[in-house]
Amino acid sequence: MPEGHTIHRLALDLERDLVGHRVEASSPQGRFLEADRLDGQVLRSTEAFGKHLLLHFGAGSVVHVHLGLFGRFRRHRHPAPPPRDTTRLRLVGPERTWDLVGPTACELLTAAGLRGLRARIGVDPIAPRTSREALDRAFDAFSRTRRDVGAVLLDQGVFSGIGNVYRAEILFLLGIDPATPARDLSRRDFDAIWRKARELLRLGVAERRIVTVRDAGRRPPRREALHVYKRETCRACAGPIARTTSANRSLWWCPTCQRPRGESTRS
Repeated sequence: MPEGHTIHRLALDLERDLVGHRVEASSPQGRFLEADRLDGQVLRSTEAFGKHLLLHFGAGSVVHVHLGLFGRFRRHRHPAPPPRDTTRLRLVGPERTWDLVGPTACELLTAAGLRGLRARIGVDPIAPRTSREALDRAFDAFSRTRRDVGAVLLDQGVFSGIGNVYRAEILFLLGIDPATPARDLSRRDFDAIWRKARELLRLGVAERRIVTVRDAGRRPPRREALHVYKRETCRACAGPIARTTSANRSLWWCPTCQRPRGESTRS
């Protein structure tokens, strides 16, 4: 499933190609009948928060897209090829055509629906603005749960946009054992997780891929861009990487570098 940096990158690319223009909208698959209401409208803005994409059209129409496991956007130069039978939504701008294929959600939201969506989504590390009050609420939820921190990082109602790769890399870089109950971590730990998430997801937007290994003057190849995720040995200590299950997803971590609190950890 795409993580938050992908959705923010999509919002920027869609903005560049389509915002400010009247678009031709259709649903070749026929499963998004509301496309007819969007046809000929101006796309006013795009917005990403967490793993959700919003397309704001004229007359207050808002399209909500969640790609899920199999959804993706395809971008075409003109003349665009015929749409696939599985194309849920096609948006045609002055120079580019965008096809949405296989999303978990593609829906036209009412004002109430939009408020409800925003209310149930947690704080987004790379949102343009996050209030201190929102962070305080997130920390309150974080500090009251007995769940392990590895599971909480995938809870989109607490943090939005962090997925399986980022959670493994964030916890490794901060030296946190993923089995630690979230409530056992301090506000300082929470703020460190927040800052590291902002740093890494922003880098992902810029690089158009997940990169957590920084090497000045060199763009690491994909197989060398991560510290622990799906690796066999740790980059820091050369010890074996462990694999466990948290929130029904595989989680990779280093037992040497991410020891439980109170034991010696790497500096």
